[in-house]
Amino acid sequence: MSKRWRWQWVAFGAAVGALYVVERLRPLRARKEPGPARVGRNLVIGLLAGATTAASEWPLVAPAQRLAERQKLGLIRRLPLPRTLRMLLGFLLLDYTLYVWHRLNHGLRFLWRFHAVHHIDLDLDSTTGLRFHFGELALAAGFRAAQVLLLGVDRDTLRVWQQVLVISVIFHHSNLELPIDFERRLVPFLVTPRMHGIHHSRRTEDLDSNYSSLLSWWDRLHRSLRLNVPQASVTIGIPGFWRPDDVTLAASLTLPFRHDPRLQPLRTPESQPLEVVSLTERRTS
Repeated sequence: MSKRWRWQWVAFGAAVGALYVVERLRPLRARKEPGPARVGRNLVIGLLAGATTAASEWPLVAPAQRLAERQKLGLIRRLPLPRTLRMLLGFLLLDYTLYVWHRLNHGLRFLWRFHAVHHIDLDLDSTTGLRFHFGELALAAGFRAAQVLLLGVDRDTLRVWQQVLVISVIFHHSNLELPIDFERRLVPFLVTPRMHGIHHSRRTEDLDSNYSSLLSWWDRLHRSLRLNVPQASVTIGIPGFWRPDDVTLAASLTLPFRHDPRLQPLRTPESQPLEVVSLTERRTS
């Protein structure tokens, strides 16, 4: 690992650590499972996920990138655009297709079994942003390879988008109470803690909304945006997974591989309008 990469990881770790501290000093929602057990569980799941992502890069994403560059594959490479515009378009298309992938993870039973491990966390904070099942990350690596081949994004664009995405995921999963006026100005462009907290609600109509991961535009475009839900009315998790015993490390890691009637893809009717464009606030205590 180069010196530059080492310093980037140090800076990232320091930022995540600072967010972890600040979100406990200024919490947005009351915690249901305080203490180190939950944090340790999420960190172990996150480490397994990170190792899977790193291991998937060599056999899946990297060869796809080399093939796309060698054969000039992908939509963007067919467009006569300057490099700056190609990078910008690539960034936007990567983020949009991730929105589509997230919706598929909720709508398809096989994918939902893995993604549900992320949602059964009883609280929502920065450590939840690390809590993705290693199976989901292996499947996501295959999807990332498809993004590279179909979109034709170059290495630099993919690297920048991935770095910004990781920061966004940790941020919007956090339990940090931002000033409501500031968050109202931020949410038309970026996914925020209040916006994503609604997506982690146990209520079906909330869970089936706010799928964006970085830019919030895609939910507005597809009318899946829901903002006027007070955080005090949000109960984090999935129905049926009520207690810490339901979400232990062993239970979480084995969940996708065993039959569990509680794991149903949770979707609202297609005809229900979801777009609501104002954040509301009532702080939990």
